[in-house]
Amino acid sequence: MKVPFTWKVTGWFVIGWSAEFLTGETRALRYFGADLVAWRDESGELHLMEAHCKHLGAHLGHGGKIVGDCVECPFHGWRWGPDGTNRFIPYQPDRPNRGVRLRVYPVREQHGVVFMWHQPHGAAPQWELPDIFDKFPQFPTDPDRYYRPFPEFSRFAENEPVHPQIVAENGPDSAHFRYVHRATVTPVCLDWKVVDNEWRFLTGWPDARSADPDRMALYIHSHFSGLGFAISVFEGAANHRLIFACTPVDDQVSNMFYSIWWPKEPGDTSDIPPEDVRKRVEQQYLVTVWDDLEIWRYQKYVERPSLSKIDAKPYMAMRKWATQFYEVGADA
Repeated sequence: MKVPFTWKVTGWFVIGWSAEFLTGETRALRYFGADLVAWRDESGELHLMEAHCKHLGAHLGHGGKIVGDCVECPFHGWRWGPDGTNRFIPYQPDRPNRGVRLRVYPVREQHGVVFMWHQPHGAAPQWELPDIFDKFPQFPTDPDRYYRPFPEFSRFAENEPVHPQIVAENGPDSAHFRYVHRATVTPVCLDWKVVDNEWRFLTGWPDARSADPDRMALYIHSHFSGLGFAISVFEGAANHRLIFACTPVDDQVSNMFYSIWWPKEPGDTSDIPPEDVRKRVEQQYLVTVWDDLEIWRYQKYVERPSLSKIDAKPYMAMRKWATQFYEVGADA
């Protein structure tokens, strides 16, 4: 997908689920055009940094070993600390190379999801990572009352030709539900606003059983935190929560992550959802986002779209809001 803005977007982005990063193991990743290595040290803390050893360029994510809080290069045994410094060279143990450093990326784990902070020049996080269970204080809840999102209620799509802004532009678009998701009613964008790094919108689903067009059977409250992901909470149905995320791999494709937190059945104390709940969530909710993906894969980005009166204002406001996350040019 060709877009007039950079793929090296500033913000928090999902890179996987906590259960995928095992203690004592390295994992090779690639995001924002960079080869990365993630590892969980012996204490269980997760780290993320550039992957290639500064000695002779070996990839630390392929054969690297964990020693304490360091990752050891599989080529010559150089050890790198979580701050990116060289901590140990086995054949000159008293003289690590203090003149080189690997780039480190801030990483956070939240309710089983792993996030990284990306800023093209390596600047520190510019805003706090929002918490999916604290994000909507009008709906107080306890995370322990929800089933685990991974692996039963999570999905992953790899190397898709989709830019994060394309995903965000789905937010103010309520008309597509009838055609893409085969909805029997057309939802209504009831409210939207910009709050610093967040794009917040409220969607209402009209009650088909009522003659009152203003009566809603369901409300979906959604907040985009930058362009990396959206957190949504459903009011009026199962009251579940979800994260949908799009993380650039390079300047052509992204990886996409989708996770649902589903309320536990009354009396159920297990984190693992029962089979009937799993099937219901999978059939009714986990498939919807891939309907959008079938459109995005072949979509052309239109810089000056011919918009209808009802969607012109939120669409253009959203695009203006998105510009703050492009701190380098399209060809950086």
